[in-house]
Amino acid sequence: MIQDTLPRSARRSRARRASRILLALAAMAALIGVDLPDAASGPPLGVTAWARPGAEADRVGALFADGLEGGHFCTAAVVRSDDRDVIATAAHCLESTGTTVFAPGYRDGEAPYGLWKITGVHVAPEWTAGQDPDADIAFATVEPVDGGRTRRVEDVVGGFPVAAGQPAGARVTVIGYPRTLEAPLRCANTTGLFSPTQRRIGCPDLSGGTSGSPWLVDGALTGVLGGHEGGGTVPEISYSAVLGDRAVELYREAAVDG
Repeated sequence: MIQDTLPRSARRSRARRASRILLALAAMAALIGVDLPDAASGPPLGVTAWARPGAEADRVGALFADGLEGGHFCTAAVVRSDDRDVIATAAHCLESTGTTVFAPGYRDGEAPYGLWKITGVHVAPEWTAGQDPDADIAFATVEPVDGGRTRRVEDVVGGFPVAAGQPAGARVTVIGYPRTLEAPLRCANTTGLFSPTQRRIGCPDLSGGTSGSPWLVDGALTGVLGGHEGGGTVPEISYSAVLGDRAVELYREAAVDG
Protein backbone atom coordinates (compact mmCIF):
# COMPACT_ATOMS: atom_id res chain seq x y z
CA MET A 1 0.00 0.00 0.00
CA ILE A 2 0.94 3.69 -0.18
CA GLN A 3 3.87 4.55 2.06
CA ASP A 4 3.41 7.25 4.71
CA THR A 5 6.52 9.21 5.69
CA LEU A 6 4.88 11.98 7.70
CA PRO A 7 6.19 12.65 11.23
CA ARG A 8 4.15 11.25 14.12
CA SER A 9 2.65 14.67 15.02
CA ALA A 10 1.45 15.16 11.44
CA ARG A 11 -0.01 11.65 11.36
CA ARG A 12 -1.97 12.37 14.55
CA SER A 13 -3.28 15.61 13.03
CA ARG A 14 -4.37 13.76 9.90
CA ALA A 15 -5.95 11.05 12.04
CA ARG A 16 -8.05 13.64 13.88
CA ARG A 17 -9.15 15.20 10.58
CA ALA A 18 -10.00 11.78 9.13
CA SER A 19 -12.02 10.95 12.23
CA ARG A 20 -14.01 14.15 11.89
CA ILE A 21 -14.64 13.43 8.19
CA LEU A 22 -16.00 9.94 8.91
CA LEU A 23 -18.22 11.24 11.69
CA ALA A 24 -19.49 13.97 9.38
CA LEU A 25 -20.33 11.41 6.71
CA ALA A 26 -22.31 9.40 9.24
CA ALA A 27 -24.23 12.51 10.27
CA MET A 28 -24.92 13.37 6.62
CA ALA A 29 -26.31 9.89 6.01
CA ALA A 30 -28.76 10.41 8.85
CA LEU A 31 -29.83 13.80 7.47
CA ILE A 32 -30.64 12.45 4.02
CA GLY A 33 -32.56 9.52 5.42
CA VAL A 34 -30.07 6.69 4.91
CA ASP A 35 -30.46 4.04 7.57
CA LEU A 36 -27.21 3.49 9.41
CA PRO A 37 -26.65 -0.26 9.73
CA ASP A 38 -26.22 -2.10 12.96
CA ALA A 39 -23.07 -4.07 13.79
CA ALA A 40 -24.43 -7.27 12.29
CA SER A 41 -25.36 -5.92 8.87
CA GLY A 42 -22.50 -3.44 8.49
CA PRO A 43 -22.45 -0.41 6.17
CA PRO A 44 -23.62 -0.65 2.55
CA LEU A 45 -21.37 -2.42 0.05
CA GLY A 46 -18.39 -0.35 -1.02
CA VAL A 47 -18.65 2.05 1.94
CA THR A 48 -15.81 2.29 4.46
CA ALA A 49 -16.66 2.97 8.10
CA TRP A 50 -15.26 2.41 11.56
CA ALA A 51 -15.00 -1.26 12.54
CA ARG A 52 -16.96 -1.57 15.76
CA PRO A 53 -15.40 -3.53 18.64
CA GLY A 54 -16.52 -7.14 18.81
CA ALA A 55 -15.43 -10.68 18.09
CA GLU A 56 -14.71 -10.00 14.40
CA ALA A 57 -12.74 -6.76 14.73
CA ASP A 58 -10.89 -7.81 17.89
CA ARG A 59 -9.20 -10.68 16.02
CA VAL A 60 -7.63 -8.04 13.77
CA GLY A 61 -4.76 -5.92 15.01
CA ALA A 62 -2.02 -3.50 14.07
CA LEU A 63 1.65 -4.35 13.60
CA PHE A 64 3.99 -1.93 15.35
CA ALA A 65 7.65 -1.41 14.55
CA ASP A 66 8.77 -1.08 18.18
CA GLY A 67 5.96 -1.15 20.74
CA LEU A 68 3.05 1.27 20.74
CA GLU A 69 5.42 4.24 20.40
CA GLY A 70 6.94 2.84 17.20
CA GLY A 71 3.94 3.59 14.99
CA HIS A 72 1.79 0.94 13.31
CA PHE A 73 2.67 0.12 9.72
CA CYS A 74 0.63 -2.97 8.71
CA THR A 75 -2.37 -5.06 9.75
CA ALA A 76 -2.64 -8.74 10.75
CA ALA A 77 -5.31 -11.14 11.97
CA VAL A 78 -5.43 -14.19 14.23
CA VAL A 79 -6.23 -17.46 12.47
CA ARG A 80 -7.04 -20.84 13.95
CA SER A 81 -4.17 -23.22 14.66
CA ASP A 82 -3.26 -26.23 16.78
CA ASP A 83 -1.12 -24.15 19.12
CA ARG A 84 -3.51 -21.15 18.94
CA ASP A 85 -0.64 -18.75 18.21
CA VAL A 86 -0.76 -17.92 14.46
CA ILE A 87 -1.46 -14.65 12.67
CA ALA A 88 -1.82 -13.92 8.94
CA THR A 89 -0.55 -10.82 7.14
CA ALA A 90 1.16 -9.79 3.91
CA ALA A 91 4.65 -11.17 3.34
CA HIS A 92 5.98 -7.68 2.66
CA CYS A 93 4.93 -6.69 6.20
CA LEU A 94 7.32 -9.20 7.78
CA GLU A 95 10.57 -8.46 5.98
CA SER A 96 12.13 -7.32 9.28
CA THR A 97 10.60 -8.65 12.48
CA GLY A 98 13.23 -8.02 15.13
CA THR A 99 11.14 -5.59 17.21
CA THR A 100 7.75 -6.02 15.50
CA VAL A 101 4.77 -6.56 17.82
CA PHE A 102 1.12 -7.36 17.14
CA ALA A 103 -1.68 -5.58 19.03
CA PRO A 104 -5.07 -7.26 18.44
CA GLY A 105 -8.05 -4.99 18.92
CA TYR A 106 -5.83 -1.89 19.09
CA ARG A 107 -7.73 1.39 19.52
CA ASP A 108 -6.79 4.92 20.50
CA GLY A 109 -3.36 4.14 21.90
CA GLU A 110 -4.51 1.11 23.89
CA ALA A 111 -3.78 -2.59 23.37
CA PRO A 112 -6.67 -4.22 25.30
CA TYR A 113 -5.45 -7.77 24.57
CA GLY A 114 -1.75 -7.14 25.11
CA LEU A 115 1.25 -7.06 22.81
CA TRP A 116 2.53 -10.17 21.04
CA LYS A 117 6.01 -10.58 19.56
CA ILE A 118 6.84 -12.54 16.42
CA THR A 119 8.52 -15.90 17.09
CA GLY A 120 8.49 -17.43 13.60
CA VAL A 121 7.60 -16.50 10.02
CA HIS A 122 6.32 -18.74 7.22
CA VAL A 123 6.61 -17.29 3.70
CA ALA A 124 6.78 -18.96 0.29
CA PRO A 125 10.17 -19.42 -1.44
CA GLU A 126 8.78 -17.42 -4.36
CA TRP A 127 8.48 -14.41 -2.09
CA THR A 128 11.88 -14.86 -0.49
CA ALA A 129 13.62 -15.30 -3.85
CA GLY A 130 11.92 -12.63 -5.92
CA GLN A 131 9.03 -11.00 -4.02
CA ASP A 132 6.49 -12.62 -6.32
CA PRO A 133 3.22 -10.69 -5.75
CA ASP A 134 1.31 -13.97 -6.02
CA ALA A 135 3.15 -15.10 -2.87
CA ASP A 136 2.52 -11.94 -0.82
CA ILE A 137 0.97 -13.70 2.15
CA ALA A 138 2.64 -14.83 5.35
CA PHE A 139 1.76 -16.67 8.52
CA ALA A 140 3.63 -15.99 11.74
CA THR A 141 3.64 -17.39 15.25
CA VAL A 142 3.45 -15.04 18.23
CA GLU A 143 3.87 -15.10 21.98
CA PRO A 144 3.20 -12.50 24.68
CA VAL A 145 5.77 -9.72 25.04
CA ASP A 146 5.17 -10.18 28.77
CA GLY A 147 6.78 -13.57 29.27
CA GLY A 148 4.75 -14.11 32.43
CA ARG A 149 1.58 -14.72 30.45
CA THR A 150 0.69 -18.29 29.58
CA ARG A 151 -2.41 -17.84 27.42
CA ARG A 152 -2.20 -17.98 23.62
CA VAL A 153 -3.50 -15.21 21.41
CA GLU A 154 -6.32 -17.36 20.00
CA ASP A 155 -7.46 -18.11 23.55
CA VAL A 156 -7.79 -14.37 24.12
CA VAL A 157 -9.56 -13.14 20.95
CA GLY A 158 -10.43 -16.24 18.94
CA GLY A 159 -9.27 -16.90 15.38
CA PHE A 160 -10.59 -16.94 11.82
CA PRO A 161 -10.70 -20.22 9.92
CA VAL A 162 -8.75 -20.21 6.64
CA ALA A 163 -10.65 -21.06 3.44
CA ALA A 164 -9.25 -21.31 -0.10
CA GLY A 165 -11.10 -21.72 -3.38
CA GLN A 166 -13.53 -18.80 -3.16
CA PRO A 167 -15.51 -17.82 -6.30
CA ALA A 168 -14.35 -14.84 -8.35
CA GLY A 169 -17.30 -12.66 -7.31
CA ALA A 170 -17.30 -13.47 -3.61
CA ARG A 171 -18.43 -10.80 -1.16
CA VAL A 172 -15.41 -9.89 0.95
CA THR A 173 -15.10 -7.91 4.19
CA VAL A 174 -11.79 -6.11 4.78
CA ILE A 175 -10.76 -4.81 8.22
CA GLY A 176 -7.57 -2.80 8.53
CA TYR A 177 -5.61 0.00 10.17
CA PRO A 178 -4.50 2.95 8.03
CA ARG A 179 -1.31 4.47 9.45
CA THR A 180 -3.04 7.79 10.01
CA LEU A 181 -5.85 6.38 12.18
CA GLU A 182 -5.91 4.91 15.67
CA ALA A 183 -8.84 2.54 15.13
CA PRO A 184 -9.65 0.03 12.37
CA LEU A 185 -11.81 0.59 9.32
CA ARG A 186 -14.19 -1.94 7.78
CA CYS A 187 -15.52 -2.25 4.25
CA ALA A 188 -17.39 -5.02 2.43
CA ASN A 189 -17.91 -5.37 -1.30
CA THR A 190 -18.14 -7.91 -4.06
CA THR A 191 -14.79 -8.77 -5.62
CA GLY A 192 -13.53 -9.74 -9.02
CA LEU A 193 -10.43 -11.34 -10.48
CA PHE A 194 -7.81 -8.85 -11.67
CA SER A 195 -5.89 -11.85 -12.99
CA PRO A 196 -6.12 -15.61 -12.40
CA THR A 197 -3.93 -15.16 -9.31
CA GLN A 198 -5.01 -11.74 -8.04
CA ARG A 199 -8.35 -10.52 -6.65
CA ARG A 200 -9.44 -6.87 -6.41
CA ILE A 201 -11.97 -4.95 -4.34
CA GLY A 202 -13.34 -1.40 -4.50
CA CYS A 203 -13.28 0.21 -1.05
CA PRO A 204 -12.29 3.81 -0.31
CA ASP A 205 -9.77 4.95 2.33
CA LEU A 206 -7.78 1.70 2.59
CA SER A 207 -4.49 3.59 2.53
CA GLY A 208 -0.97 2.81 3.77
CA GLY A 209 -1.01 0.62 6.86
CA THR A 210 -3.84 -1.61 5.68
CA SER A 211 -1.45 -4.05 3.99
CA GLY A 212 -2.02 -7.47 5.55
CA SER A 213 -5.66 -6.77 6.36
CA PRO A 214 -7.75 -9.95 6.33
CA TRP A 215 -10.13 -10.57 3.45
CA LEU A 216 -13.06 -12.41 5.02
CA VAL A 217 -15.78 -14.45 3.31
CA ASP A 218 -18.51 -15.70 5.65
CA GLY A 219 -16.16 -15.21 8.60
CA ALA A 220 -13.22 -17.13 7.08
CA LEU A 221 -9.91 -15.66 5.93
CA THR A 222 -9.56 -16.04 2.17
CA GLY A 223 -6.64 -13.68 1.54
CA VAL A 224 -4.87 -10.59 2.83
CA LEU A 225 -4.49 -7.12 1.40
CA GLY A 226 -1.28 -7.20 -0.65
CA GLY A 227 -0.04 -8.79 -3.83
CA HIS A 228 -0.35 -6.67 -6.99
CA GLU A 229 1.31 -3.26 -6.44
CA GLY A 230 1.84 -4.24 -2.80
CA GLY A 231 -1.93 -4.17 -2.36
CA GLY A 232 -2.63 -1.11 -4.51
CA THR A 233 -1.23 2.35 -5.20
CA VAL A 234 -4.50 4.21 -4.60
CA PRO A 235 -6.70 3.81 -1.49
CA GLU A 236 -9.88 3.18 -3.53
CA ILE A 237 -8.79 -0.13 -5.10
CA SER A 238 -7.04 -2.93 -3.21
CA TYR A 239 -5.71 -6.34 -4.14
CA SER A 240 -5.05 -9.73 -2.62
CA ALA A 241 -3.23 -12.73 -3.98
CA VAL A 242 -5.64 -15.61 -4.51
CA LEU A 243 -5.29 -18.03 -1.62
CA GLY A 244 -4.00 -21.11 -3.40
CA ASP A 245 -2.44 -24.44 -2.53
CA ARG A 246 0.98 -22.97 -1.66
CA ALA A 247 -0.53 -20.48 0.79
CA VAL A 248 -2.63 -23.21 2.37
CA GLU A 249 0.52 -25.29 2.77
CA LEU A 250 2.25 -22.37 4.51
CA TYR A 251 -0.73 -21.99 6.81
CA ARG A 252 -0.66 -25.67 7.71
CA GLU A 253 3.07 -25.48 8.44
CA ALA A 254 2.52 -22.57 10.81
CA ALA A 255 -0.64 -24.05 12.34
CA VAL A 256 0.94 -27.42 13.10
CA ASP A 257 4.56 -26.48 13.72
CA GLY A 258 4.00 -23.22 15.54
